[in-house]
Amino acid sequence: MTGSAQRQTTVPQDVLERFSSFGREGSTYTVMFHARIAEQMGLSGTDHKCLDLAMRSPEPLTAGQIAERSGLSTGAVTGVIDRLERAGFVRRVRDPHDRRKVLVEVAKFDEKKYAHLFEGLVTNLERVLSQFTPEEWDVIARYNEQILEFMRALVEQPANPA
Repeated sequence: MTGSAQRQTTVPQDVLERFSSFGREGSTYTVMFHARIAEQMGLSGTDHKCLDLAMRSPEPLTAGQIAERSGLSTGAVTGVIDRLERAGFVRRVRDPHDRRKVLVEVAKFDEKKYAHLFEGLVTNLERVLSQFTPEEWDVIARYNEQILEFMRALVEQPANPA
């Protein structure tokens, strides 16, 4: 079955619960891992992940785009950008095409200084993936892409006040 072919299967409750449990546990460890990295970088977890959003973007982002992608309010994002700017990770620059806009640009900083925090991730990913066939990699990738799409949509939708 190719990535574009869609098979609809009724998923048994125990399978849903098992995958939900994997997701929750994976999420917990991911948050804790990144909180530890953020702390060692002198950042909060939120600031660290907003920096990651900016670093993964092919172009500088506006504060509004960071708010949309992070699910944070624009007011909260202003504080995040202020802290990241003070720490030397980003800088505010005028949009060369529209001087009314301010862009958040990742500053040049010594990424090697933080490389040790991520040691072992690629090695462990390779170790895990080596236990699967290339065909299984495609299934794993498709699963992860769909989960990421779903999670991105959840984060980017406007929050409902409680």
